[in-house]
Amino acid sequence: MTPAEHSQAAINLLTAEATGKQIGLLSLVHPSIGMDDAYEIQNAIYRAKLEQGRRVIGWKIGLTSKAMQYALGIDIPDSGILFDDMLFQSGGTVEKGRFIQPRIEAEIVFVMKSAIGGETVSRADVIAATDYVAPAIEILDTRIQRVDTATGKTRTVYDTISDNAANAGIVLGDSKHPIDKFDLRWVGAMAYRNNEIEETGLGAGVLNDPIESVVWLARRMAQYGQTIEPGHIILSGSFIRPVECPAGSKIETDFGPFGSVNISFG
Repeated sequence: MTPAEHSQAAINLLTAEATGKQIGLLSLVHPSIGMDDAYEIQNAIYRAKLEQGRRVIGWKIGLTSKAMQYALGIDIPDSGILFDDMLFQSGGTVEKGRFIQPRIEAEIVFVMKSAIGGETVSRADVIAATDYVAPAIEILDTRIQRVDTATGKTRTVYDTISDNAANAGIVLGDSKHPIDKFDLRWVGAMAYRNNEIEETGLGAGVLNDPIESVVWLARRMAQYGQTIEPGHIILSGSFIRPVECPAGSKIETDFGPFGSVNISFG
């Protein structure tokens, strides 16, 4: 893809977000699209949002589970950018019509107290740089069609990455824990929609340890000249399948002693 095509794809995605009308698959329009193209489109969205006055508050990591990687035919995670207008508080309500096709996932977040970056970032570096960990819900949305109605073709990882890794929001729980208080591999969650259990999972589903997910992110960012900054919130990756959230959904995620996070959709 050319730089002009990257810019146009970003404009189309931003328009879809603003109007609530999805665009077609980029992978159909641009069959040669690759990983670098996808991140160039994402970065064009990033620059546009900064010009709109938005502020980066962190990063999300996706496709960390084997099940999702197998489904998309890849063997690495992906990442997206969290902006200040994406932050919701537990117990709140998402305004009706805010998102196109919202879904949620249960995740562990890392809130950083110091910067980390570079292609040699280690597990020890992540632990030392983390202020605290907490339970969270990621809100997903898709500004790109999941399936092309004419061909039946499903979106690829390149479509998802271009679309800011399908990120739309983050709901932070109130509980805050030192990173060494829990073995994060054994932190689990039960996700309920309208008082019915939908999904369960364990932190080990995230690259066998959510800390390793943050290591991966820091190293990937280094390839693009980026670093994780103090105060950044890092969504480390979901350990449950996405739960659909049509209007009227009330979501409760119970992480046991780790805490809980709740959100409603108007």
